[in-house]
Amino acid sequence: MPVIKHQGQRVAVLIDVQNLYHSAKNLYGARVNFRAVLQSAVSGRNLIRAFAYVVRTKTGEEKPFFEAITKLGIETRVRDLQEFFGGIKKADWDVGITVDAIRIAQSCDTIVLCSGDGDFLQLVDYLKNQGKRVEVVAFGRSSSAKIKEAADEFIDLEGNPEKYLLKK
Repeated sequence: MPVIKHQGQRVAVLIDVQNLYHSAKNLYGARVNFRAVLQSAVSGRNLIRAFAYVVRTKTGEEKPFFEAITKLGIETRVRDLQEFFGGIKKADWDVGITVDAIRIAQSCDTIVLCSGDGDFLQLVDYLKNQGKRVEVVAFGRSSSAKIKEAADEFIDLEGNPEKYLLKK
């Protein structure tokens, strides 16, 4: 059955940048074309807000990327990379993405989660129980089978790598 995406649908897009970045790098040795990801996520519908969840390092080398994302009309949510004793680094956005999704859900018909992280399974179930359409956009091979199954629609970026990837 074809999926109908009505022009009037109000859409929020939440992009887990680290998840997509590492998937593209590990699977293809390439970078993500976030413009194409956003266009596919919105699909001609009414975009309410788009957020990219990013990590800032001490070197600041990611600043041009943050600026490029902002030029696409995507708001950045920035978290500093935490470094622990022994060299362990952490920058987890799962709770932030979940809180934003729940907050914005009242203003939307559809939430598009750009992440294949299975940790979001409970969020997907919650949003669907609230009557929201939930779409997941990610790389199929690095996505949780359960989140692909739970989503109303799964858009596999691997289906068109020429569109969704940029060569390094």
